[in-house]
Amino acid sequence: MRGTRARGATADEAKQATGEACAAPRRTRRRRAAVTLNEVAAGAGVAPITVSRALNNPASVSPALRSRIEQAVEQLGYVPNRMAGALASARTRVIPVIVPSLSNVVFVEVIEGIQEAVEAQGYQMLLGSTGYDLGHEAALAATLLGWAPPGMMVAGLRHETRTATLLRNAGIPIVEFMETGRAPIDMNVGLSHVRAGAAMAEHLLARGYRRIGFVGLRMKDDYRARQRYDGLRRQLAGKAAVVLFDREGGAGQGGGQQVGWDALPDLLAITPALDALFFANDEMAVGALLRARRDGTDVPGRIAIAGFNGLPIAALTTPTLTTIVSPRKQIGREAAAMLLARIAGREPTTRRLDVGFTLEAGGST
Repeated sequence: MRGTRARGATADEAKQATGEACAAPRRTRRRRAAVTLNEVAAGAGVAPITVSRALNNPASVSPALRSRIEQAVEQLGYVPNRMAGALASARTRVIPVIVPSLSNVVFVEVIEGIQEAVEAQGYQMLLGSTGYDLGHEAALAATLLGWAPPGMMVAGLRHETRTATLLRNAGIPIVEFMETGRAPIDMNVGLSHVRAGAAMAEHLLARGYRRIGFVGLRMKDDYRARQRYDGLRRQLAGKAAVVLFDREGGAGQGGGQQVGWDALPDLLAITPALDALFFANDEMAVGALLRARRDGTDVPGRIAIAGFNGLPIAALTTPTLTTIVSPRKQIGREAAAMLLARIAGREPTTRRLDVGFTLEAGGST
């Protein structure tokens, strides 16, 4: 019998025998390079320097020209290389803003004011929240300064020593906002919380109240509320009795309607002689008003109720809430304007601005 000659299997046949699919030839795909400034300039029919001016300082070009450049940017999908600009100038066009909370509507309105002002000048806001933790504020400040910002904005005047040192030595304009004080790090925009507390004291005295409680939430952390309490207490000294109620828990730092709801019956039971309550914020005061209405507690006949911030809901309660209105959006705008002036090399009209407040008397007192 004739033997069969063995034939060596090819590499492809060997792969098929083991069930391994033949690899398809690799195709090298070239990644499209990022759109350049020159391409945007060509698309808009202008010089590259004009595009640069329009992107970095929109007010420096006409609205019609800016519109043409923006259209080219959108059509081409151009993304400015901010780091390249930062390397050239040693600064980015990002302005960090540090606030205690993103859930508290008070800070949301301040942030809106800041954002409108900085974006109109071609800057972007970089937002950080501390959760009312001054230790976290220090770490956050160090991280955000690493972005080489041209300036920074920080809520409040109270910081850990390391935070204050970082901000003082940063070599950039700094604005502290939300309150006024004697020794800001650089610039300061806000209102006097001590005077706000004193104004409420005068209002309650004028209405005949003499046994007044101040209701706060975790006052150890909420030092601006403590300032309002101090203003109230000093103004009432020798004229009326004052009791401080420091509540725990609740729906986040800064208060919540649940806190006021729970607090009202407790406080009236603990101190039946009370005839007025000044809550640290409107949310807590509204919660107390809702509880009073549910329980049939006469406001202001049995107990007067007042708040702070001037939230829109204060005008919708029954009775309407007496409150101190803080101009939150104005604080944001003024603080941003002050910072932008310094960044542009101009000296602002003042480095310390007290925007004031308004006491709006409602039916609750």
